[in-house]
Parts: sequence; C-alpha cells; structure tokens
Amino acid sequence: MSQMPPQVRTAFEDELRKARTSTDPEAMWRALERAHILSQSWAWPHTRAHWHMLVLAVRCRDRTEAFGQVIRLLVGGPGSLMGRAPRGNTGRTGVGINTVMPIPDDLAVILNGINPSQEVIHRT
Repeated sequence: MSQMPPQVRTAFEDELRKARTSTDPEAMWRALERAHILSQSWAWPHTRAHWHMLVLAVRCRDRTEAFGQVIRLLVGGPGSLMGRAPRGNTGRTGVGINTVMPIPDDLAVILNGINPSQEVIHRT
C-alpha cells in the first residue's frame, strides 16, 4: 500500500484540524466530509476520517449517523485496501457507501495535481 502524498496528507490534516477547532457542527461535518474525500485511497487515513465522524455523531446525539459510521469503520479501511472506495463520496450515512460523487475542484487539484477542467480537456 502506498503512503499518502505529502500535499494530500497536509490537506487531510488541515481538514481534521478545522473539524476539531470549530464550534459549529455543520462546519465540523463539512471539514470531516472533505477529509474523507481526501483520505479514501489510503486505509488508515480513511479509517481515521470515519472515526472522527463517529465521534461527532455521538456528540451530536445522532444515532443514525453513529450507527452508519460504525459500519463504515468496519468496511472503509478494507475498501481502501482493495481499491473499492468510491471517489468523491463524503462518507456520511445519508450517502450510499458505494455512491460516487463529484470531487470539489480544490480537492481535485490536490488529489490529481492538475486543474479538474484540464483533466476533461485531456480526455477528449
């Protein structure tokens, strides 16, 4: 298994820090969703993202989200190891585990190392 590239690791840790230091639950969820998107290709960071989501769900007393995060803790890391993590998925319980979602442009630049619009141009 490859290690998370430094630029992705930095962005991932920044999002976790935003979630820890915010006092607004919606901002916390947004930061954790972004951390999740960044972490999906690497088992340990992916597991960490779901752990932080579980902790926040418990703090918010959201039983449905907490239960969903327990399931995701069990399958997220192995899914990453098998290359089965759906790109762009935000990791929340309201989103299907296998649902592919658009990656925000700023995160796509970090993950791909290029502008997302350039990626489309190169494919045509």
